[in-house]
Amino acid sequence: MTRGTYVKLVAVMLALAAVISVLMLQIEWFGDADSAQAGPIDTLFDVSIVLSSLVFSIVMVMLIYAIWKWRARPGDESDGAPIHGNTRLEVAWTAIPTAIVLVVAIYSWIVLNDIEAKASDRMPLHVTAQQFKWTFEYPEAQVGKDSGGEPTYLTTSQLHVPVDRQLEVTLSALDVVHSFWVPEWRIKRDAVPAGASGDEIDDEFVVTPDKEGTYALICTEYCGTGHSTMRATVVVESQQEFDQWVARETRAQKQSASASGGGSSAGQGGT
Repeated sequence: MTRGTYVKLVAVMLALAAVISVLMLQIEWFGDADSAQAGPIDTLFDVSIVLSSLVFSIVMVMLIYAIWKWRARPGDESDGAPIHGNTRLEVAWTAIPTAIVLVVAIYSWIVLNDIEAKASDRMPLHVTAQQFKWTFEYPEAQVGKDSGGEPTYLTTSQLHVPVDRQLEVTLSALDVVHSFWVPEWRIKRDAVPAGASGDEIDDEFVVTPDKEGTYALICTEYCGTGHSTMRATVVVESQQEFDQWVARETRAQKQSASASGGGSSAGQGGT
């Protein structure tokens, strides 16, 4: 090919990649972004779209050009000329994908470090998954003590959290693998039953809801016949409203424990 042909092909590749990228970036792939972690994750996805569009354009333009340029003419049944290969081309199509993968890997690592950075005022939250419900425990809200003298904490079936405060979530599963996902927060993490690996399971993550509202917590790992019903309401509210809710629920669970004659917070609140 002549230098002019190379220039034209590169121009077509870049133009096609630009058009595809612009069209793909108009789509809101994940919906609303309502956590501090959502922005960096969405940007990483957009960068991946642009790079994928470029790779797709290069492959398709070269494929179409090769089919058109070296197509067999009508009536031509001869064998193709023996070709040894092109070392420069082979080096290029190995080096370019490798460079792209390394760039995405490094950028992903930077984003991961950013969204996993822990704040000093983070709020601990324990989430337990089981077929087919979610249970939430608040270690900062003590309700009483159990028969063994160990403290018991506020436990609910509806998740309330304060806005603009980082949550340090610890996941556990009582039976099979479940998966914690609030779509607007972007963070998705599996809840794995403890087995032989014990504490080696990575069961913690942080997320910072930054908009008030009501959301749905969805289990995204098929966990049995009732999987589709395994949802919970998530309420993100002001710190004052959250504190009032905690006080109200704690008082109700203390009264319930006293009425049952024990110190355990067996009740499941969440109104």
